[in-house]
Amino acid sequence: MNQRDVTLIAVSRAPLAKIEAFEKRMGWTFPWVSSYGTTFNYDYHVSFTREDIENNRTYYNFAFQKFPADEAPGASIFYKDADGGVYHTYSSYGRGLEFLLGAYGYLDLVPKGRDEDQLTFPMAWVRHHDRYESQPRNAAASCCSSESHS
Repeated sequence: MNQRDVTLIAVSRAPLAKIEAFEKRMGWTFPWVSSYGTTFNYDYHVSFTREDIENNRTYYNFAFQKFPADEAPGASIFYKDADGGVYHTYSSYGRGLEFLLGAYGYLDLVPKGRDEDQLTFPMAWVRHHDRYESQPRNAAASCCSSESHS
């Protein structure tokens, strides 16, 4: 991305020390900054107050609505001109970010699809790579095992 004069940066409300510890645990190396102690996440409508949640008045995805959590996904694009001025040029939320979620592209191809109807909110099944329960592989249930073709 940098070769195309683009920098991708993740922003979280957590204090920087907590972000750095999590980065190390996950083995991540992308730029990640803290908005702790600022209103950045609220300004760009991806963090919500308890009062807004309780009153079903969270402003997310360009509308007031009921929302099940105090954080939501969003992407904002900024442009920095030659004089150092920074301009907000674009934001997207909710379904507008699905192209970033590679798993959905594959799930949309399979018979059960996303299979999220019983979940509290979309993608509630996603965990950090070290938080999934290990499950033994059942070769007999695999579409490609020799047992399934007998």
